[in-house]
Amino acid sequence: MTDEIRHTLGELAARQLANTTKTVPQMLSITPRWLVACLPWAPVEAGTYRVNRVIETRADAPADVECSPQEEEDLPETFVNYEEHPREYTVSAMTTVLDVQTRISDLYRSPYDQIREQLRLTIEKVKEKQESEIINNDSYGLLPSVVPSMRVQPTTAAGTPTPDDLDELIVRVWKEPAFFLAHPRAIAAFGRECTRRGVPPVTVTLFGSPFITWRGIPLVPSDKLGVDNNNLTNILLLRTGEKRQGVVGLFQPGLPGEVSPSLSVRFMGINRKAVASYLISLYCSVAVLTDDALGVLENVNVGKYPVYTHDYQ
Repeated sequence: MTDEIRHTLGELAARQLANTTKTVPQMLSITPRWLVACLPWAPVEAGTYRVNRVIETRADAPADVECSPQEEEDLPETFVNYEEHPREYTVSAMTTVLDVQTRISDLYRSPYDQIREQLRLTIEKVKEKQESEIINNDSYGLLPSVVPSMRVQPTTAAGTPTPDDLDELIVRVWKEPAFFLAHPRAIAAFGRECTRRGVPPVTVTLFGSPFITWRGIPLVPSDKLGVDNNNLTNILLLRTGEKRQGVVGLFQPGLPGEVSPSLSVRFMGINRKAVASYLISLYCSVAVLTDDALGVLENVNVGKYPVYTHDYQ
């Protein structure tokens, strides 16, 4: 077989003189992290946040207030009692050390700075961990913080999320609920159930993206609410903000090397193997100010698909 005789410059050879346009590294695990954006954040002065609560039981004197006292009648007396041992939340630390070989960062720094990209991607991983901890942490996470009286089970045997189920959550968190939080598969399952019942949910735009709503309350997606091997997951409903006695995120301001609120990057030096190290720290927690600020619909089945009987021919 003879080599082909060329009369023009070949494409492969020509590419040796051309510049290739490149992107920054793309990471599949990066999500919008809307939960972090939806939560109001309260600064913590010294790493600790104390939630003072009023004692409200049969054992304590009720708040005795007279509506229209008669002339010369004794006025009622009352007081409001506080818990003597309120819960304190300690800001949690998420830390990691990024190592970069200086030879790599010196030689291969164009068109993108290697250290900057390594830091950017590592910070994204830390922020993804932050959202997961806000939801699942055994000490302060949203799911473990739901009290028994605020836990709801599906109303159907199939366990699919229905409008009735979300209504039951709203009944529990009825004082100015802010948003539902659910896995994208749970939101899709709720949408299917609404379609089957002929009550398609209204869509609103938040943060430049569409969100479906129920009773005017948006359903915010997060893949950090896990789905187990039986296709079961949970849907949360939150009231947020200190003024509403809701759920608030906690952060520590004014950190050394702070690059964003409660996130710091500090250079740790170069060792004898010419490896530069950077300490990345993110401090956060979340507090539920009153028990009725957070409810959960448990054991939601996202693996069921309805059979539509309509003929669209």
